[in-house]
Parts: sequence; C-alpha cells; structure tokens
Amino acid sequence: MSCNKELKTVSPDVNWKDITKGGNIPWAGNAELFKTGDWRSMKPIWLEDKCKQCLLCYPVCPDTSILVNAEGKRVEFDYDHCKGCGVCVKVCPFKAIDFVEEK
Repeated sequence: MSCNKELKTVSPDVNWKDITKGGNIPWAGNAELFKTGDWRSMKPIWLEDKCKQCLLCYPVCPDTSILVNAEGKRVEFDYDHCKGCGVCVKVCPFKAIDFVEEK
C-alpha cells in the first residue's frame, strides 16, 4: 500500500497542521478485513433454545456481527467482529442472548 503524501508521525516537534487529516487515509480498507472482536470485554452468547427468530437483534448490531442464513434464520455470532456493545442483549425480548465477561 502506498501513498502519494508522506505520513507524519505525531511527536513533540510536529503540530496539527503537519499530520495527516483524519478520515483521509489513502489505503482505508474494509472492516471485513480487520478482526476487531478482540476489543471486547463482554461477550454475547446466543441461546438458540430461547430464540424465537424475531430478528430484532439483527438490525441493531453496529458491527453486523449477527448473522442470518439464506433461509432468513439467525445463526451464531461473528465473534471476529463483535465488539461486545450489548445492544443485542438489551433488544432481545426473549432473553435469548446472554452477556458474559470475555475470558
């Protein structure tokens, strides 16, 4: 990956005008390429036997870590990308998602 502009490292002798602007990284990729799941301290656990397949959890996941198969059924979490925010736990009316400390 190359860049036309030299990136400046933040140090005491560099001011804000010298560093690369935020959101202006020329090689920005796709989050699919980066496994960010190791950021979490809490982990959602899908309790399949309690799940009624209402899919209320699916649209609220900010990381698209709740997967739905071709038949439209919710399946296991994508733990490679789940950051453990807990939104899915709060929205589930059937308590089909437990929230435990990451080990």
